[in-house]
Amino acid sequence: MAIEQDIYEAALDYHEFPVPGKIGTSLIKPGATQLDLSLAYSPGVAEPCRLIAQDPSAAYRYTRKGHVVAVISNGSAVLGLGNIGPLASKPVMEGKVFLFHLFSGLDGVDLELDASDPDRFIDVVCALEPSFGAINLEDIKAPECFYIEKELKKRLSIPVMHDDQHGTAMTIAAALENALELQNNKELSDIKLVCIGAGAAGIASMDLLVARGMKKENIFMLDSKGLITTDRQVLPEHKQRYAQASTDKTSLADVIEGKDVFVGLSRGNLLDESMLQSMASGPIVLAMANPEPEIMPEKAFAARSDVIMATGRSDYPNQVNNVLCFPYIFRGALESGATCINNEMMFAVVDALKELVHEPVTEDVLKSYNLTELSFGKDYILPKPTDKRLNEKLTQAVIKAARASGVARS
Repeated sequence: MAIEQDIYEAALDYHEFPVPGKIGTSLIKPGATQLDLSLAYSPGVAEPCRLIAQDPSAAYRYTRKGHVVAVISNGSAVLGLGNIGPLASKPVMEGKVFLFHLFSGLDGVDLELDASDPDRFIDVVCALEPSFGAINLEDIKAPECFYIEKELKKRLSIPVMHDDQHGTAMTIAAALENALELQNNKELSDIKLVCIGAGAAGIASMDLLVARGMKKENIFMLDSKGLITTDRQVLPEHKQRYAQASTDKTSLADVIEGKDVFVGLSRGNLLDESMLQSMASGPIVLAMANPEPEIMPEKAFAARSDVIMATGRSDYPNQVNNVLCFPYIFRGALESGATCINNEMMFAVVDALKELVHEPVTEDVLKSYNLTELSFGKDYILPKPTDKRLNEKLTQAVIKAARASGVARS
């Protein structure tokens, strides 16, 4: 407890000193002389304004529009904190901007909207389109997040992505497919999977796995009421497509028996040792609840020596972390001038993540994790976030996919 308290106090100090917050604005052009000021503002600024008025695409040449992502939230589903509102969500949104700049070099602006009504939220974001090159939606609760993203994609001509959905989905897909390669080369099309958590991340992750070849009927999704079945009287559309036939065996203990994969996007300590022992040979467990996963790795390995384990935590191997994806898919989208982020671009990220762990690990990565060696295996199914190769490899993969799929403008 003392260690946790130290971390909390250090986090507060980090956010407060030497100045409040984590991000700021810096000038990227000179402003020391009268000529500099004349060029930066009046009268020189009028010239790019005239050109942009004649040709809106010139904004990408003469302004920062094409290099800035707006991180937008209403604070309705923040991390493990729930609906804490827009103002309390601001440290998280500033943190997302921080990560964009740190890992991909993109600039960002955090916008916390006092807009719980989805249609009002959509209207506000649409009105902001001239200011930004792309929109990263963040921490918006389901099912509203599905509607908001869908409508924004219809109405905007710049890339929009809800990272809680698709960043999670891409990372899970890469982790799972690499783990399947290690577990006797199992295939997505053959496995049976249990997913506990039917929110934004769970639904999007299953959608992406189905798009990559998994059979929908082999996905057993549970929410707080147990297995989602067709006899539910009130079932939202996003859950309907994963509803199984009516059965009285709806508990996690009932459902997980004989299954190949467990995906946890719910809360801690839901999966016990006996449930894990009932799974098929060579099980794969992606337990991503934070700070406590659905089962701690120590318990999982004690129960099954043949398990491949991943969590959302940085203090264990195989961290499933959105930071492996979102900086680079947005950078690739902006550099290619993409009008949207599509499945082809997400597939490119998954494939690039899978391939990178098969390459020799750099000395920088080993040093950052205090390791002497690391290679593709049960404790290394995803790249480390500090791997600087991610920026180049994933960005280029996204650019190629955007061009190949016809959504690139440059």
